[in-house]
Amino acid sequence: MLRLVNEFIALFVVIDPIGLTPMFAALTAGGTEEYKRTMAIKGVLIAAVILLLFALLGDAVLHLLGIGLSAFRVAGGILLLLLAIDMLFARHSGLRSTTFRETREAEQRDDISVFPIAIPLIAGPGAFTTVLLALRSVHERPLESFAAMGVLLLVLGITLGALLMSAHIMRLIGETGANVVSRVLGVLLSALAVQFIMDGLRHGLLSR
Repeated sequence: MLRLVNEFIALFVVIDPIGLTPMFAALTAGGTEEYKRTMAIKGVLIAAVILLLFALLGDAVLHLLGIGLSAFRVAGGILLLLLAIDMLFARHSGLRSTTFRETREAEQRDDISVFPIAIPLIAGPGAFTTVLLALRSVHERPLESFAAMGVLLLVLGITLGALLMSAHIMRLIGETGANVVSRVLGVLLSALAVQFIMDGLRHGLLSR
């Protein structure tokens, strides 16, 4: 149970539904309510499929490349730590948002569900890393893995709700409020990232 709670916290912090609302509101500004609802639903569904496929095939890819789980834990922990630093300082780097050129390209698109909503705003590098670490035992402990997939779907469901209510959330907390929430979540993510690094180093040294 504790593991599932940790996985929920990690996924919630990395995907950051509240932090996504200002970006979603900006990208869909001027659109009809039906357009916003369609983009939110399609974006979350596409991100769910991508993340679940990555969770199922990630171990095989690592094995094919000769990358051990300990090394991936350390690398993933470093990546999540960089993401946490971005969140703490309310910076929008390529880890958790689009670049300027990508944003300009997205503004010219009618369908923004795949890019940039699904990738990279929801299914970004941090989400890929967290999902693979959370669901790495899909073949060894299927019951726990199915529970972890349920946690992922729960977080994505919360994300969908946040996107659908983005206008209300922005009126309630504003850009500053969203940044405050992201900073608080960044503190939690930094601790989780350090834990990933420590676990990877410990398991790597013990396996020698």
